[in-house]
Amino acid sequence: MKKIIELNDIKRYFQVGEETVHALRGVSFSIEEGEFVTIMGTSGSGKSTLLNTLGCVDTPTSGEYLLDGISVRSMSKNERAVLRNRKIGFVFQSYNLLAKTTAIENVELPLMYNASVNSIERKKRAIEALEAVGLGDRLMHKSNQMSGGQMQRVAIARALVNNPAVILADEATGNLDTRTSFDILVLFQQLHKEGRTIIFVTHNPEIAQYSSRNIVLRDGQVKEDKINSSIHSAAATLAALPMPQEL
Repeated sequence: MKKIIELNDIKRYFQVGEETVHALRGVSFSIEEGEFVTIMGTSGSGKSTLLNTLGCVDTPTSGEYLLDGISVRSMSKNERAVLRNRKIGFVFQSYNLLAKTTAIENVELPLMYNASVNSIERKKRAIEALEAVGLGDRLMHKSNQMSGGQMQRVAIARALVNNPAVILADEATGNLDTRTSFDILVLFQQLHKEGRTIIFVTHNPEIAQYSSRNIVLRDGQVKEDKINSSIHSAAATLAALPMPQEL
């Protein structure tokens, strides 16, 4: 299998006043194409620093990071930005959508930075991505006309539109109620089934039951890295949830 992510002895230190903070203390793992990996850890475990490293937002103090076979560490900020745009689809807890723009316009955004895609192709791809996440009937809706679950689907469509090597989700169900969370997990499992590589960073241990592998960080180190031999079905869990009571 092709390795999409390779981390070798990644260390990241920050200087905070007189103190040196050791956020990552030698993290090594690789993620193959088509895996659905949850990365877990409490506050202060190094999870956010690792997420920023994986997302090419930050570079490690030492160690090697290869994204889809490309070495990131020696890149300039601009080179990293281009790589990030081409190779990674981001999904955030707070959706990060533009408020007064339509679903299509929000999904088109990552393609704006890709000179090889013209406006007709951009719109076509945005519509296809929105249809893929079940929002074919919401193309012209603006963010303020949608529910939290719909906004997160727009964000997932935006992450898919560049056909990235990896989808990086940061607490992607953190702002959603239980039912909507599982609705979004159903979508992630569907994408996994289609062969997408997904990294889902979360503090919610329950979500690990729905991924194919779970990595646990503690004090800047990998404490656990386990394959999930019995993946739960998010669709089955969703179906078993009681229906919300109408007021």
